Amino acid sequence: MDTNICFFMGYLVGTINPSYIISRIKGFDIRAKGSHNAGASNAVILLGKSIGILCALFDILKTVAVIALTTYLCPDYLYAFVLTGSACILGHIFPFYMDFRGGKGLACLGGMIVVYNWRIFLVFLAAEFVIVLVTNYLCFVPITASFAFSAVYAFMTRDWIGTVMLAAVSVLIVFRHSENIRRIRAGTEMRISYLWNKEAELARLHETENQQ
Repeated sequence: MDTNICFFMGYLVGTINPSYIISRIKGFDIRAKGSHNAGASNAVILLGKSIGILCALFDILKTVAVIALTTYLCPDYLYAFVLTGSACILGHIFPFYMDFRGGKGLACLGGMIVVYNWRIFLVFLAAEFVIVLVTNYLCFVPITASFAFSAVYAFMTRDWIGTVMLAAVSVLIVFRHSENIRRIRAGTEMRISYLWNKEAELARLHETENQQ
């Protein structure tokens, strides 16, 4: 019973996708434009920085909230945290009402780390900030953070079943970013510098596309 509560509540809350909902209100499908992803990063590109940041915060907080709820409802269930968080990421990536084509799970992963240990979250945040500055690409953040958190969780808890759940979600997150890696190789992936140097980045992408 506890397993069902944690999985289905996590999944259902995970399907609440603010970037998709806001884009629909504005008359278009966010998955049809930009990076074709129903997530906060594409919301920044298509809906503006403020809305993109709000979408990211919502996705973090929805994960925090549903984990808090299931751990309250199932206080003796050993896997309440990891199963609920993993299911929330699955719901975000594969929402049933969006033909199972949602976001990529980074903000939800961040919510999991916040719940697990906010100090570790701050360490991860600092480390990933450095990675973004060095690489100039956001997609390396979820790829590195997902596996790093799985390793930290395994080391600190020795919970191998929970670690397997996290590792499976990590593989899924990496798979969802495989298209980003292909675009980096082709030179068509948008760099994070778009946020402060929009014109130069758009010009670079336009030049790259013309050369192909």
